[in-house]
Amino acid sequence: MSPRAIRHQVGQLLVAGFDGTSLPVELRAIAREFSLGGIIFFARNVESPEQVAEVSSDARRLTRETPPGISVDQEGGRVARFRRPFTEWPPMLSLGRAGDEDLARRFARALAAELTAVGVTLDFAPVLDILTNPQNSVIGDRALGDEAALVGRLGAAITEELQRAGVAACGKHFPGHGDTIADSHHDLPLVEHAPDRLRAVEFEPFRAAVRAGVASLMVAHVLVPAFDETRPSSLSPVILRLIRQELGFDGVVFTDDLDMRAIADRRSIPEAAVEAIAAGCDAVLICSGRSDIQVAALEALVHAVEEERVPYARIEDALRRQRLMKERFLARPDIQRLDWRTVVGRESHAAVAAEMAQFL
Repeated sequence: MSPRAIRHQVGQLLVAGFDGTSLPVELRAIAREFSLGGIIFFARNVESPEQVAEVSSDARRLTRETPPGISVDQEGGRVARFRRPFTEWPPMLSLGRAGDEDLARRFARALAAELTAVGVTLDFAPVLDILTNPQNSVIGDRALGDEAALVGRLGAAITEELQRAGVAACGKHFPGHGDTIADSHHDLPLVEHAPDRLRAVEFEPFRAAVRAGVASLMVAHVLVPAFDETRPSSLSPVILRLIRQELGFDGVVFTDDLDMRAIADRRSIPEAAVEAIAAGCDAVLICSGRSDIQVAALEALVHAVEEERVPYARIEDALRRQRLMKERFLARPDIQRLDWRTVVGRESHAAVAAEMAQFL
């Protein structure tokens, strides 16, 4: 395998954040030098639906290999990167309080219609954490509820409808961020439950999502001593084996953003990227828009492969999963991608949002 080929394969392991409302020259340079697995939109990248659609189209042309995925965190409530004129959805706790699977499905169909209209192919949703700790501010009303069965049932329904409409879903944050105090954006949360409790409660919504055919999962930056006393879950081979062997999941596994302080305060981001891929993750998120850090992470991965600290077979395995997901969602002839003008902020979508809001 030539050094250039390795660089272009390793580049596909990165989902990159960026600054501005168009693709910066630095990101284009990364795509030329390394290829690129995907981009992720944040509020700082959004000016209008038309502009989002243009950036999505531009991003798909960045590489000659498999086109980059176009992703966003569009959960509803406080975690929503697309605001008006997009439909503004209530927090997901509203669906849990309603307990209505049909309402959850109508929400997911409407959400997917707006995302596909502007070129998004992957939504980092649904949240499958169970709100078992009322003091948990980082999850809070992002959760569908405080019972495993309810979160699993509604999470599976949302997953099925998003994906039926052409948007890959991502269940998060395994192995469960619902019973924590610390916010992983600022510190490393501790999950102190025993293995039996985790398997019986926290894992259940993820099992339901896997049964529903979820395309991807995201691993949390949380420390779970019951399984790994030293490494955050996102960097832990033990946790990744649980996903593959106990959940039986063979889709794409993403890290949460490696720029978050739960990781970045404890090791360099390039080191974390190498650890995550070696542990079994299939893609790393580096969302800050710092192209120098993104390049350093890719260079570190290239060196790790060349020095055999990360087996080449591990890269092939990750790329196989990514390719299968992209083939499933980037080339869907059965999906009619409507003009955003006819979809975004549609009255029928607003009616679903209003129905959800009644349960807050």
